[in-house]
Amino acid sequence: MDNQNLRRALCGISGVHATAYGADGGVDADLTGRIVERIVAGGIPNVVAAGNTGEFYALSPDEVRLVHDTAVAATRGRSNVVAAVGRSLTEAIALGRRAKEAGANAIMSHQPLDPFAAPQAQAAYFRSIADAVNLPLVAYVRSDAMGLADLLSVANHPNVVGVKFATTNLMLLAECVRSSDAATAVWVCGLAEGWAAPFYALGARGFTSGLVNVDPARSLAIHAALEAGDYAKARALVAEIARFETLRTRYGNGANVTVVKEALGLLGFPAGAVRLPGLPGLDPADRETLEREVSRWGL
Repeated sequence: MDNQNLRRALCGISGVHATAYGADGGVDADLTGRIVERIVAGGIPNVVAAGNTGEFYALSPDEVRLVHDTAVAATRGRSNVVAAVGRSLTEAIALGRRAKEAGANAIMSHQPLDPFAAPQAQAAYFRSIADAVNLPLVAYVRSDAMGLADLLSVANHPNVVGVKFATTNLMLLAECVRSSDAATAVWVCGLAEGWAAPFYALGARGFTSGLVNVDPARSLAIHAALEAGDYAKARALVAEIARFETLRTRYGNGANVTVVKEALGLLGFPAGAVRLPGLPGLDPADRETLEREVSRWGL
């Protein structure tokens, strides 16, 4: 797929699949593949392998490679596979090159979590990966420490096709969109369905989603409403998932993946406990709320 087609695909939904674990605590590739199949069969155009919903930072490098391979095998070319990379620059480049060999369509670089990272050096980190890996790059920006010039230096790199903008600094997003042209990467809502409407209003396109593991049809309906400019319908559809998404924000977003994996368990996909430092399991009250929501959705 060429970069222009990939840019168009990023204007759709990028579904970040969960990583399933077996009884021994290791990655269960078969069940992870079934979860990916659920997302692809639901009509999601991009599958993000080893993203945050996939517990990237809790996986070893070998496990990340296994998850990449699993996603490529499960999609069978029906959806794009965006393989997540990160950690040290050396590791990120090595994972990215390996993802190309495995058949991924693009890579997504997590923003480095180094507490001493300088904003301009974070931008240089993304550009360095884009220079070194012969696959289109989606830059995952989770902090608004980088200013307009730094962000544009990433978004205007010829090998960067998208910026997953995952901060609530909407004024900065608006500046980025105003300063963009046809060659600039797609600005993608990185904060899922709940933030997609204001992002769209400012000129972003597409959004990332963990909900697609559970109910891809709901995500697609929200996307269709936004593409049609029907913000009232989009708000009503987002309201239907509000309790689910609120559960995920518990404990400073520590329950984010936990809610997705426990919902998958209710649907016959026992994906295992979330690894530390994520929340391993929900407390009884939150689990009861989740069960009610999944039942209410008719799943």
